[in-house]
Amino acid sequence: MHVLFFRKIYKFMIELYMSSKNILEVVMEEKLTDEVIGEIRNYIKELGCDKSTLVAVLHKAQNTIGYLPREILEVISEELKIPLAKVYGVVTFYSYFHTEPRGKYVINVCMGTACFVKGADKVLEEFERLIGIKAGETSEDKKFTLMGLRCIGACGLAPVLTINGKVYGKISKDMVKGILEEYKD
Repeated sequence: MHVLFFRKIYKFMIELYMSSKNILEVVMEEKLTDEVIGEIRNYIKELGCDKSTLVAVLHKAQNTIGYLPREILEVISEELKIPLAKVYGVVTFYSYFHTEPRGKYVINVCMGTACFVKGADKVLEEFERLIGIKAGETSEDKKFTLMGLRCIGACGLAPVLTINGKVYGKISKDMVKGILEEYKD
């Protein structure tokens, strides 16, 4: 028992030393290995290991982990007997799925025609300036992910954005700082 524990610690320290990862990222990967993979495998078995369940399994995995790392995609590929390239193709086809960790708060700025005409580009630029990241990126502290979306279907509120599902309508560049203040924690 003790030998296994020390092997695990040794592996952890080597991985931390040999990578550019911080300790939180390495711990998260350990969590994936120890806890989540079994949960995802069990979920797949509950669904009957059917290829047609791929999207449902991806949803479950992303809801459990927060994103879809390669390791989980490999497990899903193996369990459903679907080539990894096909699993990855589905993940990259649907904008809902993502393969990189996201921030605690995901800011989605609508860049559809109605929103863009009413200044969504300026709103997005102000978020970029205040947070210090570009659209499609996550802040180093993993607090914010900033995304520009094609359309979120709320054209009457243009320009519109969402933060973790909360809708903000008729937004101007001047309102961005106040919105970010709501997420200071």
